[in-house]
Amino acid sequence: MRKFLVMLDDSRESLNAMRFAAMRASNSGGAVTVLAVIPPNEIQHGFGVAEVMRAEAYERIEAHFEVFAKWMRMRPKVEPELVIREGDPAEQLLAHLNDDPEVGIVAIGLNSDKSVQNPLLTRLLRDAATLPCPITLVPADISKERLEAIT
Repeated sequence: MRKFLVMLDDSRESLNAMRFAAMRASNSGGAVTVLAVIPPNEIQHGFGVAEVMRAEAYERIEAHFEVFAKWMRMRPKVEPELVIREGDPAEQLLAHLNDDPEVGIVAIGLNSDKSVQNPLLTRLLRDAATLPCPITLVPADISKERLEAIT
């Protein structure tokens, strides 16, 4: 079974990447793994604060994931898997690719604002020749109808 890996964040481009991954998985008999990464700056250390912040971050991610998971279960009929890691998002994505050899494609959403940098994509492209799978770039402005047509 081929897994499509997609990053979960609050961006519009993440939404289209999720749609693409779910529709492709549904049409090809694959699965979707949703990777959420908690950056180190979201968890402050000291006096028990870190554990409270970590728990809140996990709860926020799980609630956000459930919105997408509900749609995936109903529409393309895919049961997504959630993986939560802590650290630098690019490093954690690369680590997950090494940990899960079933990942066949990474779907990355592209922001339509050319002035916005995407450090995750920059890092993946730097290491593209050594990645264990291809990267699919999904434009933020692509319509749902177009996504359905190409998946």
